[in-house]
Amino acid sequence: MKSKYTGLKRILKAFTYSFDGFKSVFINEAAFRQDLLFCLIFGVVFCFLPLESTARAFLFFALFLILFAELVNTAVETIIDRIGAEYHPLSKQAKDIGSLLVLLSFLHFFVVGTIILFPILK
Repeated sequence: MKSKYTGLKRILKAFTYSFDGFKSVFINEAAFRQDLLFCLIFGVVFCFLPLESTARAFLFFALFLILFAELVNTAVETIIDRIGAEYHPLSKQAKDIGSLLVLLSFLHFFVVGTIILFPILK
């Protein structure tokens, strides 16, 4: 299906859809709000640490990855819930994989954070 919007109007519409998605996930998903708070707190802390810009970029990317993983997980869960409320092993598998994605993003953050911050905190 071809979009009825082109050019600047299409870009503005895309921002509107993205903002709608943010509002939806912020209002309906406690896990996203918790992850966002976690990322904001650590992001502010990282702004005040004596870090090289490359190290700071790696830390911010690791925080961004947490939010990205949570959004993907939420999208998967929303699709599965839309399909039906009855239990199905493939639905459970999809939700569990989405949860694993979030866990791995946190592990990535802690590994990157440990590697970068260990020399500073020593």
